[in-house]
Amino acid sequence: MAKADRTATMSRLHSAARLARTALAARLLAHGFYAGQDQIMLALDREDGQTPGTLADRLGVRPPTITKTINRLQAQGFLDKRASNSDARQAHIFLTDSGREMIMAIEKSVKKTEKQALKGLDKKDQKALYKLLARVEANLSGAEVMVEEEPEAEE
Repeated sequence: MAKADRTATMSRLHSAARLARTALAARLLAHGFYAGQDQIMLALDREDGQTPGTLADRLGVRPPTITKTINRLQAQGFLDKRASNSDARQAHIFLTDSGREMIMAIEKSVKKTEKQALKGLDKKDQKALYKLLARVEANLSGAEVMVEEEPEAEE
């Protein structure tokens, strides 16, 4: 592949990621969420009671960023911060009942954005794109490609 083609591919990848995030952010804002807050909410939905450090590691952000976002979500009534039973200096973050109720709205926003992004791609193309993006992620993270069964593609 020619050098110009490689930079064009990176440009397209960057542009698509930015546009996807912008479209999702607009949907989430309608529910009172700002960029990045959805990821914390979904991570806690998968495993409630994580520490801020664990959340930061799993989401690939710096601890101060997580702390600021957690504080905002706590002020909105979606999260609760509790001291650890074994170490009072360590906090664990939990979804509140209000936070749990918002998970469905977040998931619906993600699904609608995915549907918009994949419009016009058949299931075969969606599956190929999923695998290609998994390869790109692995290449950029230095990890091995771990492509399990991808989520059900929509047409």
